Amino acid sequence: MTTRDLASVSSLEDPVRRRLYDVVISRPEAVSRDEAAALAGIGRPLAAYHLDKLVESGLLTVTYQRLGGRSGPGAGRPAKLYAKSDREFAVSVPPRDYELAAQILVQAVAEDPGGASRAALRHAAHRLGTQLAERGRPGEARDLPHVLAAHGYAPVVQDTDGGAVIRLRNCPFHHLAQRHRELVCGMNRSLICGMVDGLRLPDWQPVLDPRPGHCCVAVEEHQPSTEEPTT
Repeated sequence: MTTRDLASVSSLEDPVRRRLYDVVISRPEAVSRDEAAALAGIGRPLAAYHLDKLVESGLLTVTYQRLGGRSGPGAGRPAKLYAKSDREFAVSVPPRDYELAAQILVQAVAEDPGGASRAALRHAAHRLGTQLAERGRPGEARDLPHVLAAHGYAPVVQDTDGGAVIRLRNCPFHHLAQRHRELVCGMNRSLICGMVDGLRLPDWQPVLDPRPGHCCVAVEEHQPSTEEPTT
């Protein structure tokens, strides 16, 4: 834990700031001041002040973009857009370094030439995911985002032509995945597969679908086909 980490996390004690932070990380795209203010139910000047404080704390990042597709003279100034930062904050008193232990374990699995450790890791991840899902109600698809949110995935549900997809705005294992992507992403998918199986949701399928600013896993809904079989 560093002083900066503690200061950053402490800034979320302000209820307005925390509400704005939750609004931004729940959106699939970067959010403007006007949109954040409306979703948080506060005025734009107050939203702008707290959003910029969240940027100073390293919790959010800023980009600039002209909205509405306009460009050139008369298009106006680019809008200031806010999105979740990729920085991670670990705060414990006294300091603990559980990620160091995780790095050692992942390194040991990665160096196993036979692959038995890799299979055991994915099996254990699936079993743990099933146990974590026991808090939900079997067959209730709306409980899946709640289980994912409770374990740090920041899920966003999006409608698609075939049903829906849950995009994950945060990866709880981001730093590990940067060093051992194939291994950690496979473990991550197995964990979420366990959650889906624990909730008994056969129409939902975790898939590897890495995108910038998202977890490597997405959970897709596949609606049963209503077409008559051809003969």
